[in-house]
Amino acid sequence: MLDLVIDARAASIGNGFNVKRILPYRLRRMLGPFIFMDHAGPVRMPPNQLASMDVLPHPHIGLSTVSYLFDGQVTHRDSLGVQQVIRPGEVNWMTAGRGIAHSERFEDPAMLANGSLEMIQTWVALPETVEESAPTFDNYQPHELPIVTDTGVWLRLIAGEAFGLTNEVKTQSPLFYAHVVLQPGARFGLPQGHSERGAYVAKGSVEVNGHTHGVGQLLVFTNGIDPVITAIDTCTLMVLGGEPLGERFICRAAGAVEFCFLPAGTYRAGQSRLAGGPHFVASQRQLRVCSAAPGFIQTRRIVNRLPSTPSFILEK
Repeated sequence: MLDLVIDARAASIGNGFNVKRILPYRLRRMLGPFIFMDHAGPVRMPPNQLASMDVLPHPHIGLSTVSYLFDGQVTHRDSLGVQQVIRPGEVNWMTAGRGIAHSERFEDPAMLANGSLEMIQTWVALPETVEESAPTFDNYQPHELPIVTDTGVWLRLIAGEAFGLTNEVKTQSPLFYAHVVLQPGARFGLPQGHSERGAYVAKGSVEVNGHTHGVGQLLVFTNGIDPVITAIDTCTLMVLGGEPLGERFICRAAGAVEFCFLPAGTYRAGQSRLAGGPHFVASQRQLRVCSAAPGFIQTRRIVNRLPSTPSFILEK
């Protein structure tokens, strides 16, 4: 029933802004098309220190970034000229395609009115046919994201298709992504019709098949098995998955070079940080062993097409 339980690892995205890193993981790089998942917060600090958490301009190519907040607010700016404040219950969906740069800043002291900032960020890999499409950005308001309730269950569909629900969030491959709140004793099952499915415990604890799982754990379920998740106390889940797109690698490249070199076996060993340059996702088709540098994988992405950004590149 449970293929794997992934425990979040501590990671820093700069200036002491620490997060829980869920994906990628050494035994599971992806879940459906989801290749990256961070849980930030709850963060509490004096308003005059908010700027220290700012995520400065940095580029992406070949993926979509998805931001969803529980508390607080974040100001997004990008190289398309978009400026968008995201608040709890909204979705920021940025498809980098052939290249985009953006920043995420914490500018309004009122964002901590409820006492904290807490958010989930995921990255979604793109099918090879659209990996180099034009970049886009969309913000979706809460009224655009359908909500359903049942006994002890509240669910908001963030993207994709689940439980007969759909919405207008633009995706590029079959997936589902939802925010679920369960009351103590409530029972919940994952949506059917998807090859890969998981549930991340963001708050509280749940029981599955006689075992207890808590905050910071991603439960990855066996294909074709329909689990029953029972809330032990009031809990928040992020349920996600979809159809696999083939193997992907999160790569980084120095901004002035033409190729990115990724040490062969790096991600097989589970490492998820490489020094220097922008992030992009490369498919297996785009990778080949580089004879000039044995032991390295070379991607043929042309990095100098990226939007210009300051020299500081955030390490994810």
